[in-house]
Amino acid sequence: MKQEEQIIRTEYSELMQKSYIDYAMSVIISRALPDIRDGLKPVQRRTLYDMYELGIRYDKYRKSARIVGDTMGKYHPHGDSSIYGALVVLAQDFKMGQTLVDGHGNFGSIEGDGAAAMRYTEARLQKLTQEAFLADLDKDVVDFVPNFDETEKEPEVLPVKVPNLLINGAEGIAVGMTTSIPTHNFGEVIDGVIAYMKNPGINTEQMMQYIPGPDFPTGGVIANKDELTAIYSTGVGKIKIRGKVEVEQVKGGKERLVITEIPYTMIGANIGKFLNDVCNLVESKKTTDIVDISNQSSKEGIRIVIELKRGADVENLKNMLYKKTRLEDTFGVNMLAVANGRPETLSLKQIIEHHVDFQFELATRKYTTLLGKEREKSEVQEGLI
Repeated sequence: MKQEEQIIRTEYSELMQKSYIDYAMSVIISRALPDIRDGLKPVQRRTLYDMYELGIRYDKYRKSARIVGDTMGKYHPHGDSSIYGALVVLAQDFKMGQTLVDGHGNFGSIEGDGAAAMRYTEARLQKLTQEAFLADLDKDVVDFVPNFDETEKEPEVLPVKVPNLLINGAEGIAVGMTTSIPTHNFGEVIDGVIAYMKNPGINTEQMMQYIPGPDFPTGGVIANKDELTAIYSTGVGKIKIRGKVEVEQVKGGKERLVITEIPYTMIGANIGKFLNDVCNLVESKKTTDIVDISNQSSKEGIRIVIELKRGADVENLKNMLYKKTRLEDTFGVNMLAVANGRPETLSLKQIIEHHVDFQFELATRKYTTLLGKEREKSEVQEGLI
């Protein structure tokens, strides 16, 4: 006898609404936003955990293709390009406050060149990642959940000992919300954590004595320092960031402007765009002081040189560059992360609070596990005695 077809009658708009909300939540929670505890998105967490599982320590490289394939087969059933893209960013010192992966081979450049294909490059964990992100996983410090086909277990969160969300920042576009957290100085963030532990009633201004502001891997100068307190206490705002410009004397009484640090938003194709914008200023006769511009950047760092003619008004020219080009840019801050299973906009202090609570939980679980093992041992020894 043929199975009767089941037709469910439903209001179309209700079904669409429910399906879309389900989809949106899955993008928010398990793709685009970092977890408050380890500051990682699922693809980053899975890649790092897979490297740990493959036994890739900080003393030996393995082919990136091996890492990507293994991660895809075991934990992350999506395109290989998304996994390799995440691995590459984890190794780029101009994007991360603190790189978590040590890449060997061509991992792209600050000027927007892509990394080599994954069959050519190799990677290994940084020592920091091994010791501060992946230690104690065998001591039941975090919960493990089944992977997509329930053949493996993966950690729900990594037992990270440092406030990675602040150190490495985050950027992600979910559905109806985005996150954008700037990177910070490792030492300053740790000082802030210690200050909070000594005085949990600390306020944002006091916290900013330890963490005065973001610390971008590309350097730069923050032009609106007075707005940082408001940004850190609400978790949203706009940071105005400028490149660092030095004036060098050239023989013959001429001067030249040398840009040694650029706004974080300028990495990639925007460096080329900046050079074009400066050329356009000259061509449209907005300024007649510029003789030549050259990009002398190398592995040592950024160095963009603007040659000036004799008697040029340097201050006026600097201001024009800030106004008319990307040498001054805004970095939109929106400190959104997944806290207790739901997206939340957090202040600087709240991020540190969550971090300290997480450390407390990790330590409690670790020593409970160790105590349990010792008790089992002692029982055996007492029996023998």
